[in-house]
Amino acid sequence: MSNPLLFLLAAVTLIVIPGPNHLYITARSVAEGPRSGLVSGLGVEVGTLVHVAAAAAGLSALVAASTTAFNALRYAGAAYLIYLAYRTFRARDGHEERDVAPQPLRRVFLDGLLINLFNPKVVLFFLAFLPQFVDQGPDAMPVPLQIVVMGVALSVIGMASDALYAVAAGSIGSWLRARPVFRRRQRYATGFIYLGLGAAAVLAGPSTRAK
Repeated sequence: MSNPLLFLLAAVTLIVIPGPNHLYITARSVAEGPRSGLVSGLGVEVGTLVHVAAAAAGLSALVAASTTAFNALRYAGAAYLIYLAYRTFRARDGHEERDVAPQPLRRVFLDGLLINLFNPKVVLFFLAFLPQFVDQGPDAMPVPLQIVVMGVALSVIGMASDALYAVAAGSIGSWLRARPVFRRRQRYATGFIYLGLGAAAVLAGPSTRAK
């Protein structure tokens, strides 16, 4: 990396700004508790590591250069979020005022992983952001290795940020779930958040803001 401190400062600045992944983790934490939010964040960041590997191998550039591939990822991600909304709306626990039953943690992890894998904006983010900090000097590490190092650093910082959102939102969710009105409307609020994220994935154009 040409300037590690500048890279870390830029990475922290970008990641702490609330984005779609934070909104998803917040919704999950409020609805199902901080543990589900933390596992969601873990799934998201494992997806980030997959994107890092793809960027280092040159696959991300191929996806970004192909309108068909980019749109396929975009619509797959939107479809999965809409499916999560449908699943949330259809949830039944036998009594309208009881909490929505948390999903198994394996399912929660998979949801977070797939949402990030199907997000083509992450592909564009790595292509736009990471090359700015690549050192191409004669004594520098190979570029793919630099991409991996920076990508792993981004994932670690992202997980720390995700954890903060999960814990804070989970605490707020515990307070809200003690209110009967919220308990009756909880799954609808969560489902509409998923629908909104799905619609945003379809309608938004390319951007470097992925987290």
